[in-house]
Amino acid sequence: MMLSRTERRRRERRERRRRRLLVFYYSFSFSIIIGCIFYFVNLIYDFPGWFGKNAVLPVVPSDPPSSAPVSTSTFADKEISVSTTPSTTPSPFAPSVVFHFVGDVMFAGNVADLLARHGYDYPYRHVRGLLDAADVTVANLETPVTEAGEPQTKEYVYRSSPAALPALREAGVDLVTLANNHSMDYGIPGLLDTMAYLDRAGIAYVGAGRNIDEAYTPKTLDIRGVRAAFVGLTRVYSEPWWQAGRDPGVAGTYDYRLPQALDAIRRAKSEADLVVVYVHWGVERRETPADYQRELARRYVDAGADLVVGSHPHVLQGFERYKGKWIAYSLGNFIFTVNRYEPTWDSMVLRATCRPADGSCALRVFPVSVAKAASPVPMEGEEALRVLRKLSALSSELGAAVRDDGGVEPVAAGVARD
Repeated sequence: MMLSRTERRRRERRERRRRRLLVFYYSFSFSIIIGCIFYFVNLIYDFPGWFGKNAVLPVVPSDPPSSAPVSTSTFADKEISVSTTPSTTPSPFAPSVVFHFVGDVMFAGNVADLLARHGYDYPYRHVRGLLDAADVTVANLETPVTEAGEPQTKEYVYRSSPAALPALREAGVDLVTLANNHSMDYGIPGLLDTMAYLDRAGIAYVGAGRNIDEAYTPKTLDIRGVRAAFVGLTRVYSEPWWQAGRDPGVAGTYDYRLPQALDAIRRAKSEADLVVVYVHWGVERRETPADYQRELARRYVDAGADLVVGSHPHVLQGFERYKGKWIAYSLGNFIFTVNRYEPTWDSMVLRATCRPADGSCALRVFPVSVAKAASPVPMEGEEALRVLRKLSALSSELGAAVRDDGGVEPVAAGVARD
């Protein structure tokens, strides 16, 4: 049927309107899809653990925050690398960085026996997802890793097999501190071997070196454009010659080495967006920090530390916030031998979600049981609540509290949280 000119024009106008509506609809839908993609990409960057392999988080995910020689280590499975470029002012829109910290780790004694029977990945069966659910996971490696050297004259002497390190790396540990009272249990040869084996395994380290300059050199990692610097220090070692000087050794923080320690933190602050100090200190089996721990922590923050994390007591200690910066005094054991003193059976994985724009960090505790040697297991239910409330009580005199969901918050000193 022939259409009149007027009808043809009307039909053409209707067709043009239909095409315009279709173009608008498809453009709008495409914009929504792209927006969702960007949203979820940013979500993954801010909370990588939500999509970490086999992640099993016993507590709810973290809240947003409140207020010299360079290793050639690479981190192929995470978006981090050792940084060698000067720092720039971080963007206020830079994504938060998620750190996980664990306490004392060693592969000697009956731990070595268990690994020989069950394999080197045995300790990570229950915590692999938790260790890997962060941008950077850090541990205190409280053992030399060597097959050489001579045992030192001391009560407890540890030595771990180099074969244990690849499994540690595969489980998600990116960096360790060697600043402790066991790194030189097999002397200088043992320490040098440890550093070489860590390099070979792709695990970065701080707190020890071939000389004083190297021992106090911060390790700076680039995490998706955010520069995070780590400093390892120890207030505990067996012999004065263990401290680095012209010879290899550890980075001490006793009074006569405090200037070097503070200079290392200041240097880190000048080169990085975030500064973390992991320090070995305190009194074994004591659940409250010694006065000198609190004094040193303040000196570290004053020098530029955004977060201070401690080890050595083999038990959990509380949290304190000073000038807006958090101090975690002791994380306890993580992969270690077991004794009959039950407080040493409680441990944690500490999550710190830190903003490079202002250096603020939000903390969250994941309680872990280490009642079985070399077998950390995340706690749940009443067992987890027991540890969280214990930590809250330990923190109350320090002006902090731990919520039942694991979050750490400031309170008036001496006020226990209900």
